[in-house]
Amino acid sequence: MPSHSSRRTVRHQNRSVAARANSGRPAHGYRRRGDTSASGNQSFSPYEIWHEPTGRTGAPRYIVQPAGANVVHPVSVDEIKSRLADLPRQFTDRLEVVQMSTLTQARRCSPVYGMQWGVAVYLYPVEENLVEQYVRPPTPQQQIEARMFGGLWVPAEQGFELHWTDQAIKDFYLNNVLIHEVGHLVDDRNRNFRDRERFANWFAIEYGYRPSRR
Repeated sequence: MPSHSSRRTVRHQNRSVAARANSGRPAHGYRRRGDTSASGNQSFSPYEIWHEPTGRTGAPRYIVQPAGANVVHPVSVDEIKSRLADLPRQFTDRLEVVQMSTLTQARRCSPVYGMQWGVAVYLYPVEENLVEQYVRPPTPQQQIEARMFGGLWVPAEQGFELHWTDQAIKDFYLNNVLIHEVGHLVDDRNRNFRDRERFANWFAIEYGYRPSRR
């Protein structure tokens, strides 16, 4: 089993210290791109099923798990298939599994949009009302990314909220999250976490955002 995974932006979902105490969720869970330690290496805790590489060719296998309580899968299998079909074939040759995962209690402690692990890409649910809760202000990168895909940051009583529309969250997942994770599969050169994230960010812009705006 590999010792590396690529995780997309960590997401916070707690309104207050009291709410966190009642729900059992940690106060440190907030959204940011990646999850790096002091040494610059990504902490590895996928809480996921490992899909053994088979060397299969052709279309990936799709696995759809129940989203979970108060969350939804923002895109469908057909939408994912259609988006992947727009990529050059060589970019998806290694992709064997696309899994739409359940947002389990363990994952709620450190929620993410997506993850690449081995030959699989995992996509995670978002809040059913499409409003994400944050206790920390968004970083410049988060503000730029949300604006690019139609997300709206709003000050809230207990911090900040990120508001999506149905169309915006689909755009974000299909042309950013999904393509970012495929970029990690394509990247067979970089080993350093920051370099891998830099490449995947570039890949998502070149093959996700820009083509979708033409």
